[in-house]
Amino acid sequence: MGRRLAAGLPPRHSPHPALGHRHQGAPLTAYLYEKVRGRKFSKAIALNDGVQAELERYAFEIGIRAEELLLAHRAEGIAHIEVEEGGVDKYVVLADSNTSNQRENKSQQYANSAASIEFGRSAYTTTRKDKYGNEFEVEVGAMDGLFILTQASNLPKRQRPRVKVPSTKAKGRRKK
Repeated sequence: MGRRLAAGLPPRHSPHPALGHRHQGAPLTAYLYEKVRGRKFSKAIALNDGVQAELERYAFEIGIRAEELLLAHRAEGIAHIEVEEGGVDKYVVLADSNTSNQRENKSQQYANSAASIEFGRSAYTTTRKDKYGNEFEVEVGAMDGLFILTQASNLPKRQRPRVKVPSTKAKGRRKK
């Protein structure tokens, strides 16, 4: 019945005779090339039509679930879900082009509503102007994140780093 290997198994043979003549007992080998048609191997696979179609289908699916979750929580606002295409990748984006996101002075930081919707925010005080130009302070309350994109893509929830808020408690030791 032929020669057997030490493990008691028959020698490995090529699954198809076109793969080349090998002597009995020679292992099957695969050659991995660093580049395919001038591209890195990983990029060549990523640009494969089947892979791109699956990425597009999956991004569309996540986008639909995210839109459903956003609509279930939206009371007001203009936040919406966008599915974007990059050179290779597909992106599902929680976008919010609210006017409160725009800053008057480019050196000032401003709130990002989309990040606040996804991850939440801590309470803060801001200065606003009324219709007569008078400035007044407004206390904006803390809000837990809705994790719209996280839930839609079935990723585990991860809290972003907490913002350190100054404590309102008196610092210092009590005197006895």
